[in-house]
Amino acid sequence: MVSLSSIADVWREHLRLSILRLLREAPGRQLNDSLITNSAHRLGIKATRDQVRTELHWLESQGTVRQETIGGLVVADLTERGAEVAAGLARIHGIAEPSAR
Repeated sequence: MVSLSSIADVWREHLRLSILRLLREAPGRQLNDSLITNSAHRLGIKATRDQVRTELHWLESQGTVRQETIGGLVVADLTERGAEVAAGLARIHGIAEPSAR
């Protein structure tokens, strides 16, 4: 049986990968937390803006994004390392592996 804590871990790993993939597809590889939250919802990941901000901080600690606050919005930029993880070229424990397309 799968525990609730392991489901939460898997959910976080998929949210993190989705954030990286969204940033990889964004113009200039940059999005604000509002757009990330709305886009994650469209991907079937119901995250709050606070949850997205928490994961952006975690992703920044892993060197996959840089972020800054502008006018109350958190703006995230994808790093080269983040692009490699999003593409499946690099692996970081705590981020879901992209599935083959």
